Amino acid sequence: MSKKDIVLSVEDLTVSFDGFKAVDDLSFYVDEGEIRVIIGPNGAGKTTVLDLICGKTKATSGSIKFHDLELTKLKEHEIVEAGVGRKFQNPSIYEALSVFENLELSYPKGKRVFGALFFKRTDEVINKVKEIARMIYLDDKLDVKASLLSHGQKQWLEIGMLLIQNPKLLMLDEPVAGMSVAEREKTAELLKNITKNRSVIVIEHDMKFVEHIADRVTVLHQGKFLAEGSMQSIQKNQKVIDVYLGQ
Repeated sequence: MSKKDIVLSVEDLTVSFDGFKAVDDLSFYVDEGEIRVIIGPNGAGKTTVLDLICGKTKATSGSIKFHDLELTKLKEHEIVEAGVGRKFQNPSIYEALSVFENLELSYPKGKRVFGALFFKRTDEVINKVKEIARMIYLDDKLDVKASLLSHGQKQWLEIGMLLIQNPKLLMLDEPVAGMSVAEREKTAELLKNITKNRSVIVIEHDMKFVEHIADRVTVLHQGKFLAEGSMQSIQKNQKVIDVYLGQ
C-alpha cells in the first residue's frame, strides 16, 4: 500500500488515567475502503481507542493521523468536520421524530447556527434522505416515529444519521449487540456496501459477525497490540486463543 492509501495512522498511542495505561504504545494503520475490526477481552482498551480517535479522550502521548491531519490536536467537532463519524454502543436518535426528520436533522447544511436558521427542505435534501434511507433498509419507514422502530432498525437509523454527513472514516462500537440474526446479516451487508466510499472501524464481540465483515482484525489485550491479520489467521493465533477466543 502506498502512503496515500492509508486513511488512519495510529502510532505509539498511549493514554494514562492516574498512572494506569488504558492504551499502551499502540500502533496500527487503516487503509482506504477497509473494514477493520478491533477485538479483545473486556478492559482491553477497545472503546478507549475510539474515544481517542474522535477526541472524546485526549492522548497522553503518540500520534493519530487522519490522512495528513493530526487529530490529537483537534477538538471533537473539528474531528467530525474533518470527516470522522462515531456511533456509540446505544443508539442516540430522536425518538419523538420520524425516520425522515432524524435523517434531515443530520444533513450537514443545518450544522452551523446560521445554516440551521435558514435550513430549507430542498429537493437535494429530500433526495439525499431517501437515498440514505434505502441504504439502511428504512425507505418504507420514512414517516414512522423512531420510537416505534425495532432495536436493529434504530441502530441502522443512527448509522444513516452519520452516513448523511458523508464521513470518510466511520467508527462503530458493537453495532450488532441485541440484534436478531436476520438484522445482523443485513448489517453485515450494509457495512460492505458503505465501504465503497469510506473506511470503517468496528468494535465487536460477535465472532460470526466479524468473520462476515472484517478485511483485517486487530486484537488488543490490556491496552496493548497483541496481533493483527485476517480473521482466519487470528483464529489460529495461540496468543489470541489464550487471552480471548478460548474464553
